[in-house]
Amino acid sequence: MRQRANAVVIGGGVIGCSILYHLAKLGWSDVVLLERDELTSGSTWHAAANIHGLHDSTNISRLQHYTMALYKELEAETGQGCGVFQPGSLYLAQTEARAQQLRLQAAKARLYGMNFYEISRDEAERLHPLVDFDGVRCIMFEPEGGNVDPSGVTAAYVAGARARGAQIHRFCPVLATEAQADGTWIVRTPQGEIATPWVVNAAGLWGREVARLAGIELPLQPTEHQYFVTETIPEVAALGRRLPSVADRDGEYYLRQEGQGLLVGAYERDVRLWAEGGTPLDFAHELFADDLDRIEDNMLRAIDRVPVVGRAGIKRVINGPMIWSPDANVLLGPVPEKPGYFVAGGIIPGFSQSGGMGLMAAQWMVNGEMDYDMFGWDVARFGGWATPEFTRARVRDQYANRFKIHFPGEERAAGRPARTRPVYERQRGMGAVFGLNAGWEHPLYFDTVPDSAGFTRQPWWDSVGREARAQRHAAGVIDISNFARYRVAGPGAQDWLNAVFANHMPDTVGRSCLTPLIGKRGGIAGDFTVTRLGQEAFWVIGSGMAERAQQRYFRQVDLPKGTTFQSLTDTTAGFNIAGPDARALLQPLTDTSLETADFPFMRSALCRVAGVDCVALRVSFTGDLGWELHCAAADQARLYDALLGTGAQPVGSRALMSLRLEKGYGSWGREYTMESWPQEVGLARLCKMDKAFLNKDALARVIDQPARETLVMFALNDTDCRASNADASSGEPVFKDGKGIGRVTSGGYGYGVGQSLALGFITAGSAAPGETVEIMVLGAPHRAVILDQPPFDPKGVRLRA
Repeated sequence: MRQRANAVVIGGGVIGCSILYHLAKLGWSDVVLLERDELTSGSTWHAAANIHGLHDSTNISRLQHYTMALYKELEAETGQGCGVFQPGSLYLAQTEARAQQLRLQAAKARLYGMNFYEISRDEAERLHPLVDFDGVRCIMFEPEGGNVDPSGVTAAYVAGARARGAQIHRFCPVLATEAQADGTWIVRTPQGEIATPWVVNAAGLWGREVARLAGIELPLQPTEHQYFVTETIPEVAALGRRLPSVADRDGEYYLRQEGQGLLVGAYERDVRLWAEGGTPLDFAHELFADDLDRIEDNMLRAIDRVPVVGRAGIKRVINGPMIWSPDANVLLGPVPEKPGYFVAGGIIPGFSQSGGMGLMAAQWMVNGEMDYDMFGWDVARFGGWATPEFTRARVRDQYANRFKIHFPGEERAAGRPARTRPVYERQRGMGAVFGLNAGWEHPLYFDTVPDSAGFTRQPWWDSVGREARAQRHAAGVIDISNFARYRVAGPGAQDWLNAVFANHMPDTVGRSCLTPLIGKRGGIAGDFTVTRLGQEAFWVIGSGMAERAQQRYFRQVDLPKGTTFQSLTDTTAGFNIAGPDARALLQPLTDTSLETADFPFMRSALCRVAGVDCVALRVSFTGDLGWELHCAAADQARLYDALLGTGAQPVGSRALMSLRLEKGYGSWGREYTMESWPQEVGLARLCKMDKAFLNKDALARVIDQPARETLVMFALNDTDCRASNADASSGEPVFKDGKGIGRVTSGGYGYGVGQSLALGFITAGSAAPGETVEIMVLGAPHRAVILDQPPFDPKGVRLRA
């Protein structure tokens, strides 16, 4: 066994072996994989191993297509068969919403050159004559869909990794992972110890147990999952060819050919959690007792759709464990508080994603960053608030609703509330409908209309409109407590902030600035507001959702002696009062003059509002006249009552998203991502190349290059949107003259300007302001005009009034 390695991967399932292979492929031949039992133990060996390319997330679709193509490349490279069967996949829509989802995915496939398209019933019956297509609204076909052999794929990854110098040690459990003072790790095993800069926890069912060796708690929970394989079906055997798989997600089952029979799997509503207290260390290739009664409803729906299933005998039943995160997405990336500790856990569609996941993990370790924005997979999206109780509740919900459509902006009630602030009960009594952001409950809107989700305008659409118009016409109070807030203080505070952020930090007390945080490839790792509170004190505001992830960057720059960095997100709260009447309503509550001459735009002050000590900033994400007021959490209720006592309208975050869209403001994670260069999103002016800052070298390589794509604003045709009763949301492709030129990143209705609006990227030079394009809302073309300026206050007159 090596005494040193560039990385030590713990876990010999398909994900661990893929990560090992990709690390070696990117040049790290000195890597080691440790497996406590035999390779494929745990969940890998009994997986149904279906593969498909399309996903609601464009970047996940890209990675799934990469994975599907990789299997054949692996076979050619290693000589090891992966058992690839690609007879195609049929996707069935029984509901209008499912048809909308599939048609949107088909439009994305067209944009990105992927193979996924609608076919007729006649064509579907030719492809799969055993399916009864009655009641199906829409049928999509993915020619590359199919399945692989779990053991073959794993063996191919291993063969490819070994050929590049990687080592694999089976029957070698990890006893300890110990962080060293220099940031490296010691991994202890019965066969010796290995020193390494990277520990990779790909332990699957044992991910929680391995993490605890390093003092880390991961929000993961295993469940039971069943599928069965039929005996030989004469009709299948007689065809003499492989049948396409069937994805009938409205029926809540999946079905494909296995041998001369059929394999049917289900995600039933009667969920069975397993190993809540910890996965047994002696578990390897065991299965649970059959319990087909639990999936009887799903089986009956499969039989209705494919009647030969009901006439076939059952050859074998697989009831095995799989491990889930609270949102059913993988936990991937370095643990922010444990440098050099990488997690890859909670993978459900492992054989559709294994290659892409391995590639992203290797890119992060070798290059310092992934090529794609994968925040939706980032382990840092969950914090300590994701308790075992929360995780179990969410996993139950995710499993039971595995095939439910995940609509844009959808909120799930399971496991909530996880974290609340002092005004929570007060807001709930006012009729607030809440959303979840980094564990915090925050108001989406205030009304008796219940929340709902869909691709079309929902019943709460008018409720949000009333709030947005009230804010634009008078004033609104928006809870912004879920922003991340930091205090940096000490003699080196300004120098440290200048070394982290791309913009010059304010030299004068009371001045504020906007600044990007630059990633390893010159993209936007974050956008922040920084204000100078005193000679040696600064207040920093960023995305609350991204706080834990962005602290990875902050830790890369050492704090000067005597300087402190403190997160105040949990102990402070905030409100934005904005609108044309904001000054008149707020002024009686404070002795600080709010007149523009005394308190201009992008300035701040420490002041008292209604007797509450506040950090007040003359900024507003609504794009209107307004102030952000940040206070101690203990004073939140008193400040809220005082602001509402002025007559200002309570406004939720859905109205805020509409208001910022009217102003054309980008948002981190939507318009601003690590894939975006500053010059592509209008932030180049905030990057000061005359000073040193984090990842300046990466920015220098791209800042003077022509933009690959351009962030633009669209106004959608009102007639088209009224006809479909829908607006763009995110991800919709943009076409011009039949050619794909871009995609939407944010969309919705601008109630204050009476227009359906969207922000998005188009290929540089592909279209100009004033030209008409087509945005594929619900997968159908909606005419849209590219705007040359935002429709609300384009000159910033009200903002600076």
